[in-house]
Amino acid sequence: MLSSLLLISAPPAWPLLLPFFGLLALIASGPLLFPRLWEHWYGHVAVGLGLLMLGYYGFIRHDWHTTTETLAEYFSFVVLLTALFVVGSTLYFNLNVAGTPGRNVLLLTAGAVLASVVGTTGASLLLIRPLIRLNDQRIRPYHIVFFIFIVSNAGGLLTPLGDPPLFIGFLRGVPFFWTTEHLLVPWLLSNGLLLLLFWLKDRRNPYPSRLSRNEQRRARSAKGLPLFDFNGRYHWLWLLLVLGAVFLDPTRLPWLPYLPVAGLKVSFVREVVQLLVAWGCYRTAHPKALAANHFNLAPMLEVALLFFGIFLTMMPALQLAAHVAAEPAVASRLTPGALYWLTGILSGFLDNAPTYASFLGLSLAGQQLDFANPTQVQQFAEAAATMPLLRAISSGAVLFGALTYIGNGPNFLVRAIAEKEGVPMPGFFAYIGRYALPYLLPVLGIVSGWLLWG
Repeated sequence: MLSSLLLISAPPAWPLLLPFFGLLALIASGPLLFPRLWEHWYGHVAVGLGLLMLGYYGFIRHDWHTTTETLAEYFSFVVLLTALFVVGSTLYFNLNVAGTPGRNVLLLTAGAVLASVVGTTGASLLLIRPLIRLNDQRIRPYHIVFFIFIVSNAGGLLTPLGDPPLFIGFLRGVPFFWTTEHLLVPWLLSNGLLLLLFWLKDRRNPYPSRLSRNEQRRARSAKGLPLFDFNGRYHWLWLLLVLGAVFLDPTRLPWLPYLPVAGLKVSFVREVVQLLVAWGCYRTAHPKALAANHFNLAPMLEVALLFFGIFLTMMPALQLAAHVAAEPAVASRLTPGALYWLTGILSGFLDNAPTYASFLGLSLAGQQLDFANPTQVQQFAEAAATMPLLRAISSGAVLFGALTYIGNGPNFLVRAIAEKEGVPMPGFFAYIGRYALPYLLPVLGIVSGWLLWG
């Protein structure tokens, strides 16, 4: 929906926002107020609202450009998540030691680093089950929530592979290592502070008495268990193939075959490759890994159905946000601080990729630069006067993705996996009220202070 956001000339009517906010309200209240009814009908509701908005945009507004672009983005989103979900489920990793605050911090730190290498989705799917197994009987909802904060979001700030908004920036002309150089401090601040908060909270959760290394080794030997148990080591190659296929973008590789649909170049070469990789990975998976990870597609199906409705009902909300931001009175006040909070808050409730693209396009236009010109985008990224603007947009789009369950794709998937493993996860508003506001928001404020005065 990137080009649609930048080309919109009139704001959508406010009643068009009702399906989106109604779906969010149902996602938040359904599991609490009518859990059995919601579990049976959530797919029908999400798909029905999505089709309703699709029909309105297509047959009443005759805006097939926006609908086609949105459906293509949704398909790419679901295929990538599915491929990573399958690959992650064929990799079994376990530490045969008792979970402690220190070990949990080490695991989350490794996840934060890994998120910028294999993406927040890839890192989340690789490590969420090991975190649950490591803590076994002492697992609590806050373990999963901080995992979402760190591994599923903040950890992906260092490279374009980490999070979709940064990858869009790379495709548009931002140098690959720009994020590593200019977002290192926000990455260290956000992840360091979140790890500290997690450690302080985890210390209050009872855990097994500390044993000496010799005692732990003897206990493992008696059970015939190694310190590390890893199955599927060669499946890292499947993961690399999935990530490599992300670069098969027709906007960057004009030789890729595509179909001209509603003024767009629609090419599903990338998605076909990722699905074939997922199939090959599953066919070669060891039964032990699949059984230990309790592999089934139920969590992925839940995410796919809900996000079908979210993607389509979100179209008016994204367009309205872009229209308001493009107003001269608003555009003139887009300072680094304002861009950070505006991009961030919208990214927490809307799709962070088009939000990033919208504010980057507006900031470029304010400097008489073209969003479609990679050379000018690179110039914007490297100029001393405009670099703080891009740094604020990038940080806000990635870090605020943890503000809600729908802020970033892996959030909902991690929640679904945790619930299937028996962890009682907080609802939509409880997640925000109990965790995002008291723990995440102060950290985001500290990062904002560095962006303004650092």
